[in-house]
Amino acid sequence: MSATIASLVSYGSDSDSENESESNTGVAKVEPVDPDAMVHLKPLKSGPTMSLAVLNSAPEVAVKESVETGTHLDPALKEVSFNPTYETMFAPEFGPVNPFKSQQMAAPRNMLSGYAEPAHLNDFMFEQQRRTFSTYGYALDPSVDTHQVTTSGYIGAVDEAEKNKGLTVFESGHKKSEKRKKIKGGDAEEIDNFLGPWAKYIDEKDVAKPSEDEQKELDEITAKRQKKGRNEEEAPGEEKTILHVKDMYDYQGRSYLHVPQDVGINLRSAEAPDKCYLPKKQIHVWGGHTKGVSAIRLFPSSGHLLLSSSMDCKIKLWEVYGERRCIRTFIGHSKAVRDICYNNTGTQFLSAAYDRYLKLWDSETGQCISRFTNRKVPYCVKFNPDEDKQNLFVAGMSDKKIVQWDIRTGEVVQEYDRHLGAVNTITFVDENRRFVSTSDDKSLRVWEWDIPVDFKYIAEPSMHSMPAVTLSPNGKWLACQSMDNQILIFGAQNRFRLNKKKVFKGHMVAGYACQVDFSPDMSYVVSGDADGKLNIWDWKTTKLYHRIKAHDKVCISALWHPHETSKVITCGWDGQIKLWD
Repeated sequence: MSATIASLVSYGSDSDSENESESNTGVAKVEPVDPDAMVHLKPLKSGPTMSLAVLNSAPEVAVKESVETGTHLDPALKEVSFNPTYETMFAPEFGPVNPFKSQQMAAPRNMLSGYAEPAHLNDFMFEQQRRTFSTYGYALDPSVDTHQVTTSGYIGAVDEAEKNKGLTVFESGHKKSEKRKKIKGGDAEEIDNFLGPWAKYIDEKDVAKPSEDEQKELDEITAKRQKKGRNEEEAPGEEKTILHVKDMYDYQGRSYLHVPQDVGINLRSAEAPDKCYLPKKQIHVWGGHTKGVSAIRLFPSSGHLLLSSSMDCKIKLWEVYGERRCIRTFIGHSKAVRDICYNNTGTQFLSAAYDRYLKLWDSETGQCISRFTNRKVPYCVKFNPDEDKQNLFVAGMSDKKIVQWDIRTGEVVQEYDRHLGAVNTITFVDENRRFVSTSDDKSLRVWEWDIPVDFKYIAEPSMHSMPAVTLSPNGKWLACQSMDNQILIFGAQNRFRLNKKKVFKGHMVAGYACQVDFSPDMSYVVSGDADGKLNIWDWKTTKLYHRIKAHDKVCISALWHPHETSKVITCGWDGQIKLWD
């Protein structure tokens, strides 16, 4: 309509003015009207050209695109799940104001009942006041400064607060025990005077008491017993040694520690035999211990001497070759000897006994060099095999700790305290940088030397205690005697994973720490058992190859000689040590 009016009120035929007016108004060009219909609009007299202002009477209507700015955002929102534009975020709020919205409703709320200001409150203080309120009916007013608390600073039963002087449930008020009736025989809380629940029924006249003389005599006996027991515990056993051979040195001045060269094999060689065979028969018995033998150890490298510890509190040194005599007896422990360990050269060895002492002995002279104790029973002891650490040794104790001593100072230099039960074994692995320990807590832990935190912990619900562990000759495997009557094999490098393909069964060892050993060529695994039998398995197939009745009682240890093809040494709780070939 506006276009039509514009064309009607436009005078003159000048196309430029028409184009200009069209461009100014922004109105589309319209086809011309019939000339006859426009005659009455033309002026009668010719004159100068006139142009009238264009009227646009249409109201301005906003385009849809200029109004819609996207999804409407609630101003109360704290987070948005999309990326809004600037216009969307700052668009004006639409709609009328709620006439029913009160000031309380308009106030900000962060909980159902209103707005809670953030405040720090100690957990103990809150619990203390809550319990006090539920018990006594009053509590501190949180809006009042706690340092200036008066009787008006309480809420709830203010009178009760004044009466109790503001005591809380955790503060000591009147003792209830004062209200109780004193019963005959004392109160159970006073343990020194408590005579038991039946004391009130006992008549003192019926109780038999010793006379003054008898009481004096009893006191003397008790004092003597206590003194004797204390002295026995504190004082170590007197050390002495007995040499059983006529001459300690030969015609060249060499002691029995010298490796013999006339036994048919090279004991100085570091190489193991190429092929090992099953032992068939008993060829010698070493008898001398009066009680069960607990451990046997061969002389380092050569194996020409055998060291044995026993429950008769003695340690004996035996010849393996020649006449196989008992060379020396070491006496110095007052209770059964549990474990023994040579140093690298064999010149010294350590012994651990139930008298709570660890003793360092000279293998040649038999003298006790030094003694160590931390008032706990040592269950196992091991020298550090490194040449530069021969002054250090570790012992697994009954108090769940592994204790490291320095023999030069006699002091504890490190404690490895992570086990949850008595430590049974310690075995060095990975070129002596680490050691593996087993315990009564049915776990296996791997430690870095001198770092008192285990870096590997192996414990499965199906695992049993493993009180005997042996490292294989090639250093790759750990044979662990498990208390569920099987020998488990763990890798001794890196991951210490259980080798599920290598499980040796068929013997009965539950309850006994029967020592396991390997043949030098890794062909066989040997172990004693609770029936006194020597069991021999094939390493590759895990089949039980051979079983020999070796001892009348428990066969506690079996050692395969490192330089012999078929010589195995066993010891048992019958007090005998036997050589098999």
